Amino acid sequence: MYFAALLARTEDGWEASDTELDDVETLSDLADLAREASPDEDTVLVLIEQEDAWFGVVRVDGEEDPRIYVSDAAAASRSSYGEILLTDELLGREPGEDGDDLDALDLDGTEDGESDDEEDGGDGDGAAAAAGSGEAVPHGPVGDAEVLDDLGVSEKELRSMSGDAVGEIAEALGASDVLETVR
Repeated sequence: MYFAALLARTEDGWEASDTELDDVETLSDLADLAREASPDEDTVLVLIEQEDAWFGVVRVDGEEDPRIYVSDAAAASRSSYGEILLTDELLGREPGEDGDDLDALDLDGTEDGESDDEEDGGDGDGAAAAAGSGEAVPHGPVGDAEVLDDLGVSEKELRSMSGDAVGEIAEALGASDVLETVR
């Protein structure tokens, strides 16, 4: 089960709105959605979580590029919403790099699936398959862990969150009451 909400910082405090991500296909779409929530170019946070698996924070400050933090890239990569956040830049890849770089393949004569080591069960193309299947996504957090530092959530606190991380973030921001109205 997923939950996504927008928290916009205004002169009067935080305002929350439930957000529908079904029409969001790219990070740019998500940033535009966040900007629409705050016409005064205030800070907007997009908080996304998949129950007990991962959470993500996207921070949009006016027209600046979004800042992103994802608690577990590998778990998020198995989610359509997580894939929106896991940009090539965030994962440290060149745009369009998909892991099938010829330099990364082990071309030792076993590329046809033949094993050069009897112990591996005959799956000699496992490394190439893993490289092309997106398994190069790291387990654990990726992105800007300092995304909420100036709002009172340190990098250490953010990295230690689990379970109801969105609720913990909202509480630290003093926005738990407004978040609960959209939950």
